[in-house]
Amino acid sequence: MATALHWTSADLETLPEDNKRYEIIKGDIFMSRQPHLYHQGTCGEIHVKLWIWSKETGAGQVFFAPGIIFNDDEDVVPDVVWISHARLAEALRDDGMLHLAPELVIEVLSPGSTNERRDREAKLKLYSRRGVHEYWIADWRTRQIEVYRRTNGGLELPHLEHIATLFHQDTLTSPLLPGFACPLHTIFEDIKV
Repeated sequence: MATALHWTSADLETLPEDNKRYEIIKGDIFMSRQPHLYHQGTCGEIHVKLWIWSKETGAGQVFFAPGIIFNDDEDVVPDVVWISHARLAEALRDDGMLHLAPELVIEVLSPGSTNERRDREAKLKLYSRRGVHEYWIADWRTRQIEVYRRTNGGLELPHLEHIATLFHQDTLTSPLLPGFACPLHTIFEDIKV
């Protein structure tokens, strides 16, 4: 009887440099191909909006596709993260990777049921378990962003709860980012689909 391979961060080092993104969640490996141009454009727009707010407030930093190693079998590369200076000082290690959850993680959906399931299920559970405060899932095809926010689950472990789905005409705000307000149409305005 065959057993499933349990992948680790060390296994990633043995994979070829092939312009694919490999991630591990609970020992399962996920591979992504080069993303669509509009996926990258959406990441860039979100990054710019958060970068401007961060520079104005001095509250933290925003990064494109940082490596996050929670432990040996949980090694991911989210599209965009925002992290406070205090948390960054704890999370960043000599290997140049984050080893604690940033406060905000953003994933931009790539087409395909496997990709969507990874972001909506596996990564949602991972980020919830690891202490992310907010998780945004952006979809450039439908021009919407789903917002998940950590809530108090009573005696249960804290979890991320779906707060809202924002559409083209809505404005994205967050209690995590005081004064941040981003009309969604400015994120998706250059997408011609």
